[in-house]
Amino acid sequence: MPLLGFGTYLLRDGSACEHAVLHALNTGYRLIDTAAAYHNEESVGNAIKKSKVKREEIFVTTKFLPADAGYEKAKRAFETSLKNLGLDYIDLYLIHLPQGDVNASWTAMEELYKEDKVRAIGVSNFNIDQVQDLMKQHSIIPAVNQVETHPFSQKTDMQKALKSQGIQLESWAPFAQGKNNLFNNELLKTLSEKYNKSIAQVVLRWLIQKEIVVIPKSANEKRIIENFNVFDFELCADDMITMKSLDRGGGLIYHV
Repeated sequence: MPLLGFGTYLLRDGSACEHAVLHALNTGYRLIDTAAAYHNEESVGNAIKKSKVKREEIFVTTKFLPADAGYEKAKRAFETSLKNLGLDYIDLYLIHLPQGDVNASWTAMEELYKEDKVRAIGVSNFNIDQVQDLMKQHSIIPAVNQVETHPFSQKTDMQKALKSQGIQLESWAPFAQGKNNLFNNELLKTLSEKYNKSIAQVVLRWLIQKEIVVIPKSANEKRIIENFNVFDFELCADDMITMKSLDRGGGLIYHV
């Protein structure tokens, strides 16, 4: 699973979404994140088909809605997503929210995994207690927990707890959805000037160095490229420590 991927939240089905995903793949992204709730799986699948990238080189993630929680519903939701994407398998399938019959859903997902229809299964927006409860009742632990993670909500304790169980933390909303005036933050501006990189690039590089998978979204071609160009610099240890001062904790801001 690549540490840097491309998110598609709010990119509605249609040519704009297809173009953005295709541009991302041509730029070099190999992780594409979508969800049934985004209503764009068909466009994502079309972009994958139109790209010159081999299917086995692309890591595709999708998720199912709370309304599709439950054994039978989760199975049907998976088949619908697979058809919409036009793929033979999905790399990572997630429970989008910890709602509904999570345990029955997970049983269905375990079967999909054992049938090689999905290469990994995980969760999204779960807190530690919810993850642990799932683990107690099932044999397959989540490969990933995808939650809101950014400089103002760093999830340090969660990452430590997940890592101890072999679970990967993945960040959505790496730029805090533009809240807390992230792009005008004085510390981030200072680091941006120091490394001659944008604030967005500094944030993405910081997450990557913390070994957190991150999936920035953009429909802007220049920003798609900019967000990918974060492998030619590295934040020093002191700056990584300084970044901790931005953490304000805070709960999850669910999005579907």
